[in-house]
Amino acid sequence: MGSTSNETFNTLKTKGYNLEHNFGHGKNNLSAVLATLNLIAFAIHLAAELADITWKAAIEAAGARVRFFGNLPLTAYLRFPSWDSLLETLAFRAPPPLPS
Repeated sequence: MGSTSNETFNTLKTKGYNLEHNFGHGKNNLSAVLATLNLIAFAIHLAAELADITWKAAIEAAGARVRFFGNLPLTAYLRFPSWDSLLETLAFRAPPPLPS
């Protein structure tokens, strides 16, 4: 478990989850809530990567999770008919929809 544990913490610190930031500023328990939300996001992203081939292809096409999530503002300009359509576009398997 040592290697996997180190890999997980490295991902949480360097791949866009910003776990190394000090969330201790603010109201009581804010740091625990924000750290918990980061861990939940990581678990959901990991589950999606393991279970959804298109999600994994989109992550691989972006080259990193940080760039993948950086591409999501694309949804502010284009209307995708489904989540799968967005992932297919991000994975370069389908062209983006025409602007509406």
